Amino acid sequence: MTIIRDALAEYIIVRRALGTKLQEPAMTLGYFVDFLEHEGATFITTDLALRWACEPKNVQRATWARRLSMVRQFATWLNVFEPRTEIPPKRLLNARHRRNKPYIYNSKEIQRLMAEASQLPSPTGLRARTYATLIGLLAVTGLRPGEALALNMSDVDLHNGILSIRQTKFGKSRFVPIENSTLLALEDYAKQRNKLCACLQTDSFLVSERGTRLPSGCARRTFAKISQMIGLRPKIEGRRVGRGPRLQDFRHTFATRRLIEWYQDGLDVKQELPKLTTYLGHANINNTYWYIEAVPELLQLATEQVCQREGAR
Repeated sequence: MTIIRDALAEYIIVRRALGTKLQEPAMTLGYFVDFLEHEGATFITTDLALRWACEPKNVQRATWARRLSMVRQFATWLNVFEPRTEIPPKRLLNARHRRNKPYIYNSKEIQRLMAEASQLPSPTGLRARTYATLIGLLAVTGLRPGEALALNMSDVDLHNGILSIRQTKFGKSRFVPIENSTLLALEDYAKQRNKLCACLQTDSFLVSERGTRLPSGCARRTFAKISQMIGLRPKIEGRRVGRGPRLQDFRHTFATRRLIEWYQDGLDVKQELPKLTTYLGHANINNTYWYIEAVPELLQLATEQVCQREGAR
């Protein structure tokens, strides 16, 4: 193990001791250290950091900037112990973050995704049930993917039909009610999970084939492959699955459908919007307004409603 790899291990321990989960940065910086070792480097330089950050092709500049930012934080810490460490300048890859345009699934696509997920190969069949349940749960609740994957058994009240979302994004917690059909589906999954996996190694509600909590990276990659199988992502040679709809887009779909229903029912969306903000766990209502701006159909409905009210005055 190299000196830099040892330093990274210590850096991760220190950051986590201070209360940071550091999941993505820990994995990403591990790849960076692999790169340094391949280059035969004994300390971090700005040139090496920049070359590594820009390695991925066909991605947004913001992705490069995020990768470099992770290296910068590590280098800042490491510089205290290794003066030769160069700290990449802050604005070297300055990029404005742009929110991805949401993909709005239709009902048939959701059904096809769940059907394809239910056919995933696995020794016990648990993997297929877990992914079909994950997709269905995201579609009907609008949870963030990370929130669904973080659910523990104690967070899923199968008696009262309530999900407890604890200390999620922005440190907010909330209760999410679920409909009876969703409750029945979760009850069935829980029974099959306990039957198919006799040695659970976690208190997570959704589990992997091995009985552990489903890793978010694995969930994203598997969903991308499922999307490719039904034609929502392009087929590319090799292991790549191309760009396309994401797990996060189920949340966009849920919010968009609710807003469309309100507009079509003639409700005053401005008055109803705070309810959706609370339900989704947004930090403020501006985050919820973004859905109206991001989806042309919603923007058209909003415009029509404003014009109707102005004309009625």
